[in-house]
Amino acid sequence: MKQPTPFEIPEQLRDATDQAVGQARKAFEQFLDATHKAVSQVEGSAKTMGDNAADARRKALDYAEENIAASFEVAQKLARAQTMEEIMKIQQEYLEKRVSAAMTQGQQFGGMMSRAASAAMDKVKK
Repeated sequence: MKQPTPFEIPEQLRDATDQAVGQARKAFEQFLDATHKAVSQVEGSAKTMGDNAADARRKALDYAEENIAASFEVAQKLARAQTMEEIMKIQQEYLEKRVSAAMTQGQQFGGMMSRAASAAMDKVKK
């Protein structure tokens, strides 16, 4: 079994980092709330926007929110880490999860855009 390094991250630094991440998360949540409200207003006032475009915007916003939430989650875990080994493990797990999520999101969004393009072409043909 591998021996952990003797270097530990001071508790005060972990606490300060955790608090900073919490404040950043709160600020971002307020930003997202304002963004959701703005998107709703735009969708309500622009009657010419198609349902597919509105769905794509909402999905893109959902993906952004999911990805940033994951970033805050890993930042909090890193802030609480006590050893370099723990930091390395957290970073590796985060990277693996985000690569998988990016692939899934790309496939879903690509499919959504393909369906939107097909629907638009069908309307043009009519």
